[in-house]
Amino acid sequence: MSPEDRMEVLTRQFCAGQVNGSTWDHVQQAPPDPIIGVTDGWRADPDPRKLNLGVGAYRTEEGKPYVLKAVREAEQQILADPAMNKEYLPISGNPEFNRLARTLALGLSSPAIQQNRVATVQALSGTGALRVGAEFLSTHLPSSFPRIVYLPSPTWGNHKSIFAKAGFQVREYRYFCAGTRGLDFVGMVADLKAAPPGSVLLLHACAHNPTGVDPSPEQWKQLLEVTSEGRLIPFFDMAYQGFASGDLDADAASVRLFVDAGLELVLGQSFAKNMGLYGERAGALSVVCKSKDVATRVESQLKLVIRPMYSNPPMHGAAIAARVMGDPKLNELWKEELRGMADRIKLMRKVLYDQLVARNVPGDWSFVLKQIGMFSFTGMTRPQCELLVSKWHVHLTLDGRISMAGLSATTAPYLAEAIADVIKSA
Repeated sequence: MSPEDRMEVLTRQFCAGQVNGSTWDHVQQAPPDPIIGVTDGWRADPDPRKLNLGVGAYRTEEGKPYVLKAVREAEQQILADPAMNKEYLPISGNPEFNRLARTLALGLSSPAIQQNRVATVQALSGTGALRVGAEFLSTHLPSSFPRIVYLPSPTWGNHKSIFAKAGFQVREYRYFCAGTRGLDFVGMVADLKAAPPGSVLLLHACAHNPTGVDPSPEQWKQLLEVTSEGRLIPFFDMAYQGFASGDLDADAASVRLFVDAGLELVLGQSFAKNMGLYGERAGALSVVCKSKDVATRVESQLKLVIRPMYSNPPMHGAAIAARVMGDPKLNELWKEELRGMADRIKLMRKVLYDQLVARNVPGDWSFVLKQIGMFSFTGMTRPQCELLVSKWHVHLTLDGRISMAGLSATTAPYLAEAIADVIKSA
């Protein structure tokens, strides 16, 4: 049988459904995402007492998603604007959004802003900013620099995959001290001093995920010295500006410290948490450079990373964020709501702590009050976490991280009772 006849027979068999098997039979089932899978398990749980403490999204006292009033108003203004269209954005995204995003992060008086030496592109939220930034660094770091990135231990689970996909060798530096539920600053500094010059250093700007533990202002100054002396490349992941303390400027202090000292760095921003734009994927990537000329060339290369990846970013979320940041009345309303969200998280920490103390739960739980931001790293073991899920229907990541935003004054006593039980049992 000739090759042509064989092809004709195979085509007829395929169209008639007579060819067995799939081209993808060798593809294995991937494990569920450790964070997204928590929500899937919570949805499938029929118990009415169930709690979802894994989701990294703000919830109201009633456990409902919250759309900010400033966001609703901005969206209404945008939709009512007769000049609105659905044309493509530039590869680098919404220029006004980019300008306002970098100004929000660095401050209007920043020397880098004043000297126009910051290259900024719109990104697909914080994850997209990290991915584009990692790809840019992998391609454009000097050839003499190692393709090594140092991540805190522990860190947000996606960090490792993002940098590995961009060709980086992933290493960790000590960060969380299990004994104190605080920062292992001595270990952190020792590991960073041992890092090869030119290595990329991933830093959480504020409200470290998953631990909720941040360096003090004095420790940030020491980290600046270590980074500068070791010729490391800082890459700040800022997913919680304003959401940690309720103060946008205070939460950006670490980034501004490094920029004002004259360091070149990379910054990823997300507006998922602080504006509640989770599904809108509004984010920005900025590269702080030594000069305006360098920044111009860097931006041109960032576009070359974006073009074959997703061509250009979505417009709606960035338009909302730009309107909220740029309109004085909406900006003030946003800041007020942001403080309210941050204050509710702080209150939930106090309520949970009081409930744990009232039950004489073994151990020192003061770390719940000292940690900051959306999450608390409890230090509970995997067996204890598994028992929380199976017996008490409290859904959380199995490393012991809980979302304080998923807690309320009415559910905190139940969680405290569950924790007391599993600590005594597991």
